Amino acid sequence: MKNWLSNIVLEGVGVRLAPLQIEHRTGLLEAASDGKLWELWFTSVPSEDTIDDYIGIALEEKKVGRSFPFTIFDNNTNKILGSTRYLNAEPAHRRLEIGATWYAMSYHRTAVNSECKYLLLSYAFENLACIAVEFRTDWFNRKSRAAIERLGAKQDGILRNHRINPDGSFRDTVVFSITDREWTGVKKSLLKALKQQ
Repeated sequence: MKNWLSNIVLEGVGVRLAPLQIEHRTGLLEAASDGKLWELWFTSVPSEDTIDDYIGIALEEKKVGRSFPFTIFDNNTNKILGSTRYLNAEPAHRRLEIGATWYAMSYHRTAVNSECKYLLLSYAFENLACIAVEFRTDWFNRKSRAAIERLGAKQDGILRNHRINPDGSFRDTVVFSITDREWTGVKKSLLKALKQQ
């Protein structure tokens, strides 16, 4: 189980999810600048001031097997669109979380999110044999909550005062999940949504 999350490249029609590398720094900053995404207080999108720590922490988490960070590329232009990752990997329990996801503003409300989630969920259920995949988001991130629900995930609960934000405020974290038994239906729904986008 040591190499549960290793050598993962996920390729779709419009996007490719490749392992995050230090060399992606400039492209990630350009993507985050499209909409100044770091200004959204309920997300953790890197800025010029935080990008090096962002990449360093992500790669350290990968090294110890707790997560696997991806850089998202547009297949047509090879442009970096954003980032996502597998988090809180528990191979002994065949569970993980999909999170730390963000896209350049110009790719919001496109097929990018649906295709990324389809690729990540397919690999989790069909290659890693996960029994459940979690999604977590801030209570105030209503767009994220709605997007997670559209995937077919069900709300498990709310972790009250789950985190302390950098400004000292408290974050309530909403937890959703999709189970292996639900994957067939969720997969059909995602494929239908992709055909319509």
